[in-house]
Amino acid sequence: MTDSLSLLKLLQLCSPTLPVGAFAYSQGLESAIETKLVTDKSTLQQWLLDALRLSLKQVDLPIFSRLYQAWKTDNLEQVLFWNQNLRAQRETHELREEDHHMGLALTRLLKDLGFSEAVTLHQQANKGLCFITLFTLAACKWRIPCEQAANGFIWSWLENQIAAGIKLVPLGQTDGQKLMAELLPELPQIVAQGLALKDEDIGASLPMMAILSAQHETQYSRLFRS
Repeated sequence: MTDSLSLLKLLQLCSPTLPVGAFAYSQGLESAIETKLVTDKSTLQQWLLDALRLSLKQVDLPIFSRLYQAWKTDNLEQVLFWNQNLRAQRETHELREEDHHMGLALTRLLKDLGFSEAVTLHQQANKGLCFITLFTLAACKWRIPCEQAANGFIWSWLENQIAAGIKLVPLGQTDGQKLMAELLPELPQIVAQGLALKDEDIGASLPMMAILSAQHETQYSRLFRS
């Protein structure tokens, strides 16, 4: 019963209907499509694999693990440390704002669901919230195992990116589902490797994605928020 409830809570946390606004951001993908770096299913797949292997595995996932453990021991000092570490590794103003606004939206939701820790964190972090910091809080307090929660987080990120690609490339819904089916087998290994990284190995840069994200802030015509 406990395992089933944790799974259902994880599905709630990863649901596209979670009111955090993830659907509004493309994380540089819109500019990549505008500049013809991503033009079809194949190039979108390579774009997503690069982000998964070179960024999320090296930054988001190891910090996800540390934030989860910090919440598990109620160590707010460590929560704030890793929250700031993650924020410092967002390479553009657009990416930092996305992280903060999504984190703020999840803070409001968790506050309404009775999470006093979300209120305390908001007071301490001020305008420097990260979405993963709140996601791990919910996962920990809902007793979702860390690895399962991380897989859910990565799946949710991937689904949002594919949805953006379907609108922008554009791709058909069937091609989107084929792409998801092809990428899903990559996720468990990426998650396991990312969660196992040592402190000194945390960090990565995707220069082209950062450049495209910066360009997106002034892109003349765009569907996604900057």
